[in-house]
Amino acid sequence: MERSRIVKWVGGVAVVALLAVQATLWAQGALVAAVPQPYTDTGIPFAPANAAAVTTPSAPDAWGGPRTGTEETLSDRVANYRIEATLDPVRHTIDARQQLTWRNRSARDIKSVYVHLYLNAHKNENSTFYTEERNGGEAFRSGLDVGDAKFGYTQLRHVRQDGKAVPWQFVQPDGGPATDETVVRFDLPDSVAPGASTTLDIAFFDQLPRLTVRMGYFDTFHFLAQWFPKIAVLELPGERGAKEVRWNAHEYHAESEYYADFGHYDVKLTVPKGYTVGATGQLQGQPVEKNGLVTHHYMQGDVHDFAWTADSRTAPPLRATWKGPQPGAQPVEVTVLFPPEYRSNAAPVLQATLDSLAYFGRTLGPYPYRTVTAVIPPFNGREAGGMEYPTFFTANSVEDPAPDTLGRIDLDLVTIHEFGHGYFYGILASNEFEEPMLDEGLNEFWNLRMLRERKQRLHFTTSLWRRLGFAPSFDPFHFERIGSGLDDPADPLGESAYGRLEGIGPVYTRSALMLHDLEAQLGRDVMEKAMREYYRRWQFRHPSIADLRETLADVSGQRALVESTFARQVYAVQPVDDRIADFTSSEVLPQPGYRTVGGKQVNVTQEQAEEQAEAERERWEKAHPDAAEGRGPFPYRTAVLLRRKGAAVPQTLVVTFADGSRESVQWQGSERWKRFEWVKPVQAVSAQLDPERRHLLDANKLDDGRTLKADDSASQRWTFDFGTIVQTLLALLATI
Repeated sequence: MERSRIVKWVGGVAVVALLAVQATLWAQGALVAAVPQPYTDTGIPFAPANAAAVTTPSAPDAWGGPRTGTEETLSDRVANYRIEATLDPVRHTIDARQQLTWRNRSARDIKSVYVHLYLNAHKNENSTFYTEERNGGEAFRSGLDVGDAKFGYTQLRHVRQDGKAVPWQFVQPDGGPATDETVVRFDLPDSVAPGASTTLDIAFFDQLPRLTVRMGYFDTFHFLAQWFPKIAVLELPGERGAKEVRWNAHEYHAESEYYADFGHYDVKLTVPKGYTVGATGQLQGQPVEKNGLVTHHYMQGDVHDFAWTADSRTAPPLRATWKGPQPGAQPVEVTVLFPPEYRSNAAPVLQATLDSLAYFGRTLGPYPYRTVTAVIPPFNGREAGGMEYPTFFTANSVEDPAPDTLGRIDLDLVTIHEFGHGYFYGILASNEFEEPMLDEGLNEFWNLRMLRERKQRLHFTTSLWRRLGFAPSFDPFHFERIGSGLDDPADPLGESAYGRLEGIGPVYTRSALMLHDLEAQLGRDVMEKAMREYYRRWQFRHPSIADLRETLADVSGQRALVESTFARQVYAVQPVDDRIADFTSSEVLPQPGYRTVGGKQVNVTQEQAEEQAEAERERWEKAHPDAAEGRGPFPYRTAVLLRRKGAAVPQTLVVTFADGSRESVQWQGSERWKRFEWVKPVQAVSAQLDPERRHLLDANKLDDGRTLKADDSASQRWTFDFGTIVQTLLALLATI
C-alpha cells in the first residue's frame, strides 16, 4: 500500500508532508468487547485478537517445508476458486457465482469454516473499519468525503455443500462491534475429514461503494479488490507461532490488509462491450462477445488473491515483454492500463516495472509468473492508487513526470513499491494483519535500495524550479527519516497493523531504517545473501518475523547482533539517540605550583606560569613563522564526551586534527556516556560520530558532529539558494 507524499509550495518554500494512515485505533477504545468463543462444535480457537510479532521460529515442515522446485505446482494449493461475475457499470453492482474448493490440512475433522467478506467493512458506519477510523480520528488516505456513496456490501444469496444448504452466521473474532459483518462462519452439513477437500457453491451480490478505500467506482472506472468471499487460513502447530490448530480470521480493520492461502483462480469476468479489463493472471484466449456483453477469462495458479479493473475510458494499453538474463527464463508480459489524462505517466510506469523485474529477480529471486499488469487510476480515482495484488497492482499519477522531479520520484517509487509487494505480500505471503513489518517494512527497505542503485535522489522540485536552478535533493534513506518519530517511538516494529498508537506509517519508515542500520553492520553482500535465502526458504509459504530473524542470523553468522537488534526494535521499542555532548581541544600549558628547579622547590604563581607560557609561545612563533594554525609550542589535549539517551548501538567516533591526521575509536559498550581523550602536538578541528551514517534510526543526526570553530556554511548555502529564488521570482514578475 502506498503512503501518499504531498508537496505544498508556500511562498517558494517546499513543505514536505509525509502522509501515513495515522490512527490511535484500539488504544483509544475501539476494542469494545471480549473475544467471542468459536462455534462450540469445532473446538478450534481463533488466533488471538492481539497477535503480533512471532518470537518462535516455524517448524521445518511448516506449510509443507521449503519448496524445492520439483513439486507439480509452485505452491501447496489449499483454496481454489472458480468465479463467474458480471459487472453492471451503471448500478455499480456485481452478480457472481463462486465454487470454492478448500482442503483440510489439519488432523482434525472440520465442521465449520470462516470466510472473509471484506466489502462489508463499507456496509455502514458500525463496521469494525469505520468504528476504528471514527475513534482514531483519521480518515483513510486523503479522507475524501463522498457522503452516502461510500457505502457498499456483499450479500450472500446462497451457500451450498453438495447441494445442501449451508447456514451462516456473522462473527467478530477480534471482539469488534457485533454489527461488523466482515467475517462469516459457515456451519457445514458434512464435516471435512483430515486431508480431504470440500467444494462450496456460493452465489453472491456486490454493491460497490464510491471509490474511497482501495476499491469501488468513479464514473466509468471500476476497481474490484477484496470483492469475493475468501476463506480464512487454518494454521497448524508449528506455523507462525501456533501451538495448536487455529483459525486465523481477523476482522477487516482500518489499518490492516490481508492474509490467505495459496490456490488456483479460474475467473470469468463479463462487462459491457467497450470496457477494457485488466486482472490478476493470464487472459485465456480472446474475449467472447454475446448480446452486447464481453466475457474475459483469466486464470492464475499459486496466488492468494484476485483483483481486476474495468473502464470504458481506458486508452490503448502500453505493453512490453521482459525476459530475465538467466538461461531458460520465462518471458513476462508487462501491461500498463491508463486513462487518456495520464498518458505521460504510462511510459515511466512501464520502465519502472521492467527495472523492478530485473532488480528483484537479481537480488531476491526469479519472478515466477508470466504477467504483470499496472493500472494508473483516473483523475479523482486516486484512492485506488498504490495498492498491490498478485501479478496486478495500481500505480500513482502525477502532473509532472519529468526526470529528476518530485513527481517522477513519486511515480517511480510507488510503482517500484507496489511491484515489490508482489514479492513480499504476494510470493512470501506473510500475515499483514499481525506482522505488517514483513510486508510494508521489508518492501520499503528493498525499494529504497533499488532507488539508491538507480542513483535516484528525492528532488523536491518541479521541472520549472529545476530550470530556475533550485534543485535540493536527498538520499532516499535519509528522506525516510522525515516523519518517522524517531525521538519517541510508541510501537514496536513487530506490532500488529491495527494495534498501534502511531498508525501504520512507522512500519514503513522505521522498518526500512532499522534494516538499513543492520545492513550497515552486516555488510551489503551479506544482507543480500541473507534475503535471497529468506526468499528461497519461504517463497509460497507464510513466514513469521521469527523466521526472518533466524534466516538473517544463520546466513550472517552474527546471531548476537541480529537478535539484539530484533529484541530492541522489533519485539520492543527503544529509540536510538547518541550525540556528541562536548568537544574541546586546548593547549596543555604550564601550571602554577611547586616545581623542582636546580634542586630546589620553587613555587610558581599563576601569573608567572602565564608569563612563561607566553614567552615560550613567542619564541616558538619566531622559530616557526610559517606554522599552520593548530600547531604550537605546547601539546593539545582533545576530549570528546559522548552521551546516550536510547538503545546501545556500536558507534564509531572520528576526530580530525589540524594536520589532516585522524583518530578513530569504537564505542561498543552500553554505558550512558563515554569520554575519549588524546594528547597530541596538534589541535583537533572536528569530531564526527557515525561518520558512515550507519545509524539512521538515531533520533537526531545533527548532534553527531562538532567543529571546534562555528561552521555556518550550510546556513549560508540555504540562505543563498533562497535569495536566488526570490531574485528569480522578482525578475520573472518584472517581465510580465
